[in-house]
Amino acid sequence: MSSSTYVSAGRNWISYWKDLWRYRELFYFLAWRDILVRYKQTIIGLAWALIRPLLTMIVFTIIFGKLAKLPSGESPYPIMVFAALLPWQFFASSLAEVGNSMVGNAGMISKIYFPRLVIPGSAMAVSFVDFLISFAILACLMIGYSFAPGPRMLMLPLFVLLVFAAALGPGLWVAALNVKYRDFRYIIPFLVQLGLYISPVGFSSSIVPEKWRLVYSLNPMVGVIDGFRWSILGGDYQIYWPGFLLSLFVVTMTLAGGIWFFRKSEKKFADVI
Repeated sequence: MSSSTYVSAGRNWISYWKDLWRYRELFYFLAWRDILVRYKQTIIGLAWALIRPLLTMIVFTIIFGKLAKLPSGESPYPIMVFAALLPWQFFASSLAEVGNSMVGNAGMISKIYFPRLVIPGSAMAVSFVDFLISFAILACLMIGYSFAPGPRMLMLPLFVLLVFAAALGPGLWVAALNVKYRDFRYIIPFLVQLGLYISPVGFSSSIVPEKWRLVYSLNPMVGVIDGFRWSILGGDYQIYWPGFLLSLFVVTMTLAGGIWFFRKSEKKFADVI
């Protein structure tokens, strides 16, 4: 006599998270599949993960450091820029991958049930691999400028987790909305491009006038980037803590709202997608 296990969408939160753990092998499989196809049929392969942030760093250093002569404190300008590019590239890539992940796996979603959060979660794995590869550039810059990291570097993993949360929150909103409204596939690149210019990637957030810094920190990437720079640059670089806490609050609320909205919407994914 055979036994059957029935799994369906809309289960309570505890059962849902248990389901996510049960489907961890599917998570590994999807993540590995996405990593393998990421640079398939490209000529230089993984080198793209190095070229894009490197070229962006050079352009920002020339424009903001050489031409605009914006301050970088005690740190070389290229290192200050790259300390911000690391989280920004990870955030931007993750947001795009997560936002398009449900539509990209439409065939699987319409055939079987599994916790849909597996898909956007695994989509972030590819961006995380790029993020780790990009660290090689930072290491080379530090060696080239004889710039030694301080003890604050030990705090960097906490800020990496913060980037995960900052990208996954809005990514889940976009992924759920993208199932029904495909306009979002065109909105994501625009938002990423706009976010690059309004976030303190090419310059330090300290140049923002004091009366606007708290408002500026409503952009969650302001707190994330400040945290990375504080950890990597050390020395005289200080975090504007009221702004950082505000960014942390925005990240937390966006992530909680994203999970709630995704869970609420996923029941209809198979019918709509």
